[in-house]
Amino acid sequence: MKIVTLRIAMEVLSHEAIVRQTYKDSAGVLTWSVGMTNATGHHVERYIGKPASMQHCINVFVWALKNYAEQVREAFEGVPLTEAQFGAAVSFHWNTGAIKRASWVKHYKNGDIAKARKAFMQWVKPASLRERREEECALFFDGVWSGDGTVVEYRRVKPDLTPDWSSAVRVDVTKELRKAFEDMRVPEIDDSPRPDAPVVAPTITPKKSKVPLVVTEVPKEVEETVKKGTDFWGWMTSVAGTVGGVATALLGADWRTIAMFGGVVVVGVLIVIVLGPLLARRIRAIRDVWA
Repeated sequence: MKIVTLRIAMEVLSHEAIVRQTYKDSAGVLTWSVGMTNATGHHVERYIGKPASMQHCINVFVWALKNYAEQVREAFEGVPLTEAQFGAAVSFHWNTGAIKRASWVKHYKNGDIAKARKAFMQWVKPASLRERREEECALFFDGVWSGDGTVVEYRRVKPDLTPDWSSAVRVDVTKELRKAFEDMRVPEIDDSPRPDAPVVAPTITPKKSKVPLVVTEVPKEVEETVKKGTDFWGWMTSVAGTVGGVATALLGADWRTIAMFGGVVVVGVLIVIVLGPLLARRIRAIRDVWA
């Protein structure tokens, strides 16, 4: 199986990070989204100071990943690979650009699995790449997946175009990935893609376990809890609509009508005060579900 699947894209993302505007990597190379440079053929200068939507970032990533996968197919021509093996090889190539010159590929094709595994783990410079390489190695030789659909996003870039490391959050991009595969879009291409271009500064895998997961949508279970727990919000909406209508009518009313309306407002305030404890309990319930 030598096609880029949703699961493979998730796996590669699990080793990467996303910055939705252009930044400089550790070697000073302009980079964007999921470690993409101009070598993808889609120039990244266009995103300097202009963050793209997460969906656009993922769309371009999936498009570029499929281009990189072509060289992996060429490197393993005539050799059958499982989805896990192909995914590990694509992840390795995305990070190094070296699938056609890596000795572990030659050892594997010659049937020397022990040498191939050992040679795979020699690609650990800088040393902080070791964890990534161990997970890729486990995927290729043992079929152990590690991607879960989440990725670390750095949401701010400093004036010198370096990422603000303190802005890291972990986000679930499963929905964006699914949409990217369902509706493939080719971005504006400025140059011929160069997936075999040497990677000057391989992406260092962030420690996702140390970055909090940010929920960007209200989970269905929270919504259901609110609906079952109270109809307070519906009541407030009705009151707001009523007040708006009455206020409009008062524009042409006499002083007696205005005075009577003032009394109604006072009663309404007293009702809200009485319902305060109920509202507080509902807020606590919502907080508990989110936690």
